[in-house]
Amino acid sequence: MPQQTCNKNCLRACALSFALAAAAQAQTFPAKPLRILVPFAPGGSSDIQARIIGQKLTEAWGQTVIIDNRGGAGGIVAAEIAAHAPADGYTLFMGHIGTQAANPSLYRTLPYDPARDFAAVVMTITQPTILVVPPTSPVNSVADLIALARSNKTAYASAGNGSPNHLAGEMFKAMAKIDSTHVPYKGSAPAELDVMAGRVQFFFDTMIAAMPLVNASKLKAIAVSSAKRSAAAPAVPTVAEAGLPGYEFMTWNGFFVPAGTPAATIAKLNAQIAAILAMPEVARKLAGDGAEIAAGSPRSFAQFVEKERQKLARVITAAQIRVD
Repeated sequence: MPQQTCNKNCLRACALSFALAAAAQAQTFPAKPLRILVPFAPGGSSDIQARIIGQKLTEAWGQTVIIDNRGGAGGIVAAEIAAHAPADGYTLFMGHIGTQAANPSLYRTLPYDPARDFAAVVMTITQPTILVVPPTSPVNSVADLIALARSNKTAYASAGNGSPNHLAGEMFKAMAKIDSTHVPYKGSAPAELDVMAGRVQFFFDTMIAAMPLVNASKLKAIAVSSAKRSAAAPAVPTVAEAGLPGYEFMTWNGFFVPAGTPAATIAKLNAQIAAILAMPEVARKLAGDGAEIAAGSPRSFAQFVEKERQKLARVITAAQIRVD
């Protein structure tokens, strides 16, 4: 047999072997405990999502789901571990806007490549930020804030350099064509205190942290960063409708697996997690304080993440933001 024919037959045989192995794995998956790597400490939104969904996966499949919290370095610690885990579907990563979209532009070097090293499984939630100002501020709208920033020196708060609310603020500055000084804090709580005291003029806060303060009249909400109004604050307009057309900024979470995980296994994970997200009791626990259930296909999630990565790269590059 000619060598070329032999090589072609060998390639076909290998391809068939891999396809059969992948199909067999999908039929038996999961046959052992699963692990969900969470890039933050217990108690936060990502951790809560992982624990609720992990428990439902255990109930559906009869396999233990271990929640492995590996906080640190903007999610890089957990992302690196997940990126180099076996590509068999047994290690899931609770990724978010930072680890999968912002980090490649924020850090000069990363020990993982979110586009190369991960495959998208399913998005879990999206959540807008909410633009707040001091309760005594004369600013009552986005137009007021833009006018103030153009006529006076202003400063805006964030929960840290490179954080989502920092990026939301820089995107706002660029689109509004204003100059405002960024003041990073170590978390949302100290930032909120200085906004309440009037030491900084605005802050794109998380809905879950801001709404109790807004309802108590300790902060004034003037807009949400989503494309449509939030069910958690229906009277608050979007930034786009309130004076800055085209503005949209959302935080989000979703599950990823190491690149090379069989497509059939990813499809099985996607279907089961989407079914869990559709459960009324899960929706009630996760879709609150402005968060909305997302779900969707692996392909649509991957396309969304790539668009987010490109959008944030433009914001980060223009603002010259670096965290390392």
